[in-house]
Amino acid sequence: MSRLLTSEELTRQVADLEGWHQEGESLVTAYTSPDFPAAIALVSDVADVAEQMQHHPDIDMRWTTTRWSLSTHSAGGLTQLDIELAHRIADTARRTGALHESETPS
Repeated sequence: MSRLLTSEELTRQVADLEGWHQEGESLVTAYTSPDFPAAIALVSDVADVAEQMQHHPDIDMRWTTTRWSLSTHSAGGLTQLDIELAHRIADTARRTGALHESETPS
């Protein structure tokens, strides 16, 4: 089992994850994809990554917006697995043209 990250470790590592933030015992973000098929592709691509890692995100999808929540439930909080998966989700989002909600034009 992965160990919980300390507050200092979390603060430092989350700072490297643009658009991600901590909410309680979870790491969360949202992305807006160019269209519905691109949002589905993002979820599908991340599903492959998550399965390889054996670490799975909670996902909420509404049309082109996907909301992601990461936590290592077996450890009771955030571990290095969550940080690594967040980086991989961010990389996948960039590849599929998804933007953080703060980056989308109003």
